[in-house]
Amino acid sequence: MRRLALILCMLAAPLWAVEPDEMLDDPVLEERARTISQGLRCPVCQNESIDESNAALAKELRIVLRERIVAGDTDAEAVNFMVSRYGEFVLLRPDTSGANLILWFAAPALFLVALGVGWTAIRRKPVADEGLSDAEKAELEKILRS
Repeated sequence: MRRLALILCMLAAPLWAVEPDEMLDDPVLEERARTISQGLRCPVCQNESIDESNAALAKELRIVLRERIVAGDTDAEAVNFMVSRYGEFVLLRPDTSGANLILWFAAPALFLVALGVGWTAIRRKPVADEGLSDAEKAELEKILRS
């Protein structure tokens, strides 16, 4: 029974990241804040959103985000504010425009190039075996006799 309780607590741990003192009184604004914070990366944890992270910096970011929303920022303005302070790294899913297109398409393009090189190397016909010269045959016969 204790193991089950421990497993349930571990699964629910990300839900506890947003503390009650951070939550907004207005449920609509709180829902907006939760939606936005799920798309922002925690600079400390790096693979968790600030909504899931228990890091102190993530808590500060959640508070700043809620302050921006209460101040009247739209979702885009709040996200742009975070990006202006922390760079595009703070976005869990960076933009797919401009110079980022190179980053988005470089890996698949290089993978296709590697497949092409591999396919070419595999399909290349081996060099025909010309056999041994008369001198090599004589040397081989001498080695085999001894």
